Amino acid sequence: MEELVTQSFKYVKQIDNRFKRYLFHKIDWRSRLIIIIGARGVGKTTMMLQYMKENLALNKESIYISADHLYFSRHGLVEFARLFSMNGGKHLFIDEIHKYPNWSREVKNIYDQYPDLKLVLSGSSATEIVKGEGDLSRRALFYHLQGLSFREYINFHYKIQYQPITLDDLVTNVMEISYQIAANIKPIKLYDEYLRFGYYPFFKEGTDGYYLRINQVVNTVLELDIPAVYNIDYHATIAIRKLLGIITTLVPFKPNTLKLSQEVGLSRETFIKYLQYLHKADLLTLLHSSTKGISQLSKPEKIYLQNPNLIYALAEGVVDKGNLRETFFINQLSQNHQLSYPKQGDFLVNQTWLFEVGGDNKTQKQITGIDNAFVAADDIEIGSPQKIPLWLFGFLY
Repeated sequence: MEELVTQSFKYVKQIDNRFKRYLFHKIDWRSRLIIIIGARGVGKTTMMLQYMKENLALNKESIYISADHLYFSRHGLVEFARLFSMNGGKHLFIDEIHKYPNWSREVKNIYDQYPDLKLVLSGSSATEIVKGEGDLSRRALFYHLQGLSFREYINFHYKIQYQPITLDDLVTNVMEISYQIAANIKPIKLYDEYLRFGYYPFFKEGTDGYYLRINQVVNTVLELDIPAVYNIDYHATIAIRKLLGIITTLVPFKPNTLKLSQEVGLSRETFIKYLQYLHKADLLTLLHSSTKGISQLSKPEKIYLQNPNLIYALAEGVVDKGNLRETFFINQLSQNHQLSYPKQGDFLVNQTWLFEVGGDNKTQKQITGIDNAFVAADDIEIGSPQKIPLWLFGFLY
């Protein structure tokens, strides 16, 4: 245990807390049980260590541990929590929680047995929080951390501070907002950078190996995270990898469920279930119809890779610009909004706003006569009442 205490101290002391993710100030850190999920590499660990450094004394009362540490191959979490509490521990931060077998049951036991102990957990986006023997849904506050928004990329990389804007403000005051931002930066240039390198904070470690690292993240999710969460075997893992490989060459597209399931060698039900796994793991985004209910077995209307950086890292050949545009749009809005596939246009947001996504010459022809309908146009700096610069949707979180 002493080794874990020493490691925790080093991690906290070394963390840089100058830039904080959008979620940092939204978390109710006073809660007894907080669970943060998100894709690998988006900054969950950094955020926990930043909170510790800024708000907690670096002593025996707080500790950061990773559930996949070798220590926990010989000792249980409940046992560790007991020793930690006996020695004055009050704040327990556990990373990679999904790697620990039966974690939900043991976390529930810790929560119930040590009421003075506050827990902050982080895990894979794929983590099925409400499943399992522990059923923590009534005890915990849950948060999902996305990758960097375009706004955060500018703040983080260029040290130019912008605050988030709301979608309501954006559609109402687009000309003024776009003019003020474009007066200080070259948004089209930075937007192009972001599409290639800006979603995962580890781009700061260098762009030369950035796509290689994304591929390593994807491999880890496919080979470790998804099998650990859903308890699937080797053959299922191979099928999911094959499915992702096929989808990568097609997105965005309207899936032919029967054809694709046969190509992968799966039943329709298993095919859709594996799509859900990839969606929950933040590798895919599934867009469903605005007129149909969403269930575990409902076929999505369109399938996208989860963010533009994945397109550049995984797609073979020339990257399609229309694909990039739509992927950027759905990725940036899905954090705080509900998106669905409409009868007209490309995206219906919160059942209120209709958007058609395209280039700078895109007209309103396809959405003419529809209330609250707008064009999200690429390659323009300043918007107009019905035409919003696409890059500006990256300022919503």
